[in-house]
Amino acid sequence: MIEFKRLFGSGFKGLIISLILFFITRHYLKNIFNTPDIFDSSFLTRLVIFILLSVVTTGIIIWSVISLNPKLRGKTLITQGAFKYFRHPLYAAFLTFFNFGLAIFLNNWIYIIWAVLLHPVWHILMHEEEKALKKTFPGDYEEYCRQTGRFFPKIIRI
Repeated sequence: MIEFKRLFGSGFKGLIISLILFFITRHYLKNIFNTPDIFDSSFLTRLVIFILLSVVTTGIIIWSVISLNPKLRGKTLITQGAFKYFRHPLYAAFLTFFNFGLAIFLNNWIYIIWAVLLHPVWHILMHEEEKALKKTFPGDYEEYCRQTGRFFPKIIRI
């Protein structure tokens, strides 16, 4: 179990929570709140936006995998590649790009709300993972946090 947690961190738990919230949004909240469409654009336009954001997501995932050798995870603080800009680039790829692409594709404001509300949920999930990283890399991880955004790149670095 410790090896699983070392390899996957909070990702599995976050994925399950995200899927449950998506199911609730799709099957209950959308009908209860009767939210309007985002835009009247064609299916093709929404599909193109979704594909483009999916390509960005895939690019960040590939960049993350290249940046972090799984054998080094938890043993070495990686601050280069994708990790220079995001502390959690895999999670950021889905939260920041894929989920919003999906929301646009599904063309309803309730999905935008779902995508926005996932951010605080994932920030809470990250506390345990980041607490372990602070313990593993004392001092270095705190400095890394000051320089690097969790899910969004920091524009101004300290």
